[in-house]
Amino acid sequence: MHPTIFVIFGVTGDLAAKKLIPALLSLYAKKLLPQRFAVIGFSRRSFTREEFRELIRDRMNVKPGEFKEEDIKHFLDHMSYEQGMFDDRAGYARLAERIAEVDRRWGQCSNKLFHLSVPPSLYEGILENLEASKLAEPCADETGWTRVLIEKPFGRDLATARALDKLIGKLFDEKQIFRIDHYLAKEALQNIIAFRFANQLFEPTWDRQSIDKVHVKLLETSDVTDRGDSYDSVGALKDVGQNHMLMMLAAVAMNRPDSFSAEDIRAARAKVLGRLRPAFGSAGKGCNTRGQYGGYAAEPGVAPGSETETYFRLKAFVSSSRWKGVPFYLESGKALAESKTEIDVYFKGGKDDDKRNILTFRIQPDEGIKIKFFVKTPGYEFKTEPKTLKFKYSDVPAAEWHAMPNDYERLIHDAFIGDQTLFASTEEIMASWKFIEAVTKSWKKLPLVIYPKGAREIR
Repeated sequence: MHPTIFVIFGVTGDLAAKKLIPALLSLYAKKLLPQRFAVIGFSRRSFTREEFRELIRDRMNVKPGEFKEEDIKHFLDHMSYEQGMFDDRAGYARLAERIAEVDRRWGQCSNKLFHLSVPPSLYEGILENLEASKLAEPCADETGWTRVLIEKPFGRDLATARALDKLIGKLFDEKQIFRIDHYLAKEALQNIIAFRFANQLFEPTWDRQSIDKVHVKLLETSDVTDRGDSYDSVGALKDVGQNHMLMMLAAVAMNRPDSFSAEDIRAARAKVLGRLRPAFGSAGKGCNTRGQYGGYAAEPGVAPGSETETYFRLKAFVSSSRWKGVPFYLESGKALAESKTEIDVYFKGGKDDDKRNILTFRIQPDEGIKIKFFVKTPGYEFKTEPKTLKFKYSDVPAAEWHAMPNDYERLIHDAFIGDQTLFASTEEIMASWKFIEAVTKSWKKLPLVIYPKGAREIR
């Protein structure tokens, strides 16, 4: 691979420490980074080179024996730091000079990959300073590219998403923009597409003729803990509904893409999201719920009397010939009885769920796929009983399991090689916000249900 410099804005934050740096270290240990690479951290605090290296080493939570000590030491040798305020142009000038020093040392113009590991409120200022400092410009001889990695949320609503898209479009082409929704990089979510299109057993029945309903769930036992101030301005619907859950729905509902290129897969996901409509009024009666766990309003940082939802259940339809009349349920919440993320596909059959074939994609924990089917009960009478056929990732050989990349390893690796399959496109982002805005226009009429912590069912 071409020599590459990875710049992390907000390198001293939790995301960099818990996700980015460990992922880069793992890729380095697996020899999946360019032979010549550098990681430059940029943040407000002041450090010497050694103080910065010690900070990174202390915070990246390497488990004993997880990596060779030699690999850790050599990886840290590739790291350096530039102090600067995110809104101070002088800091970007120093960063540009540090990058130029690396290029001079390598004797060539390198690739530049910028990661915005900062709160979304800082995106605009960083992007404007990248433009003013010309850091976003690729090599003049076209030997090296520039790319940008942006974390969710991409905007707070449709208007701000469009504004951010317009701003970033001034600096980068779509092929240079990598919008992160780390759920897309989860192995179990990728496996939905493989399972559907590699097994002819299921795709012929993957429509309204055979499927009765689809239920997408992202449930958590944890409460908002120390996120009260940031969570209260967002709520469950925007926190996980607008991104993770709609991407899961898209993987289930998308048509077979024209090819398995990044462009065609992303176009297929966007097409589904563009046709998704919430069901309110008579179509959604008794199916839509807004909830808040008891005691939420007293959490640190939460506004007194807050109406922010910590739970939601929505009914929606995809307006296409494949899915006409098939309800898709989206359910997520905090402080519930169990933590799991999964998608249940209910096939038509018996009058109640206990008598139906159900295909379940478990995203986390215990990643895998299971199918509920029925066989005859041994004996003289013709009775049936349910059985389950399972595939679990934990059953694969340990060497293969440990070799699988985690979500951030895969995302960073794909950004290095320019594969956008597991990143959200502009069309997907805008379609998801249009759906969310259609929901919020209607669901404020729903009463806010207060549920106890540890609840199993909320109505």
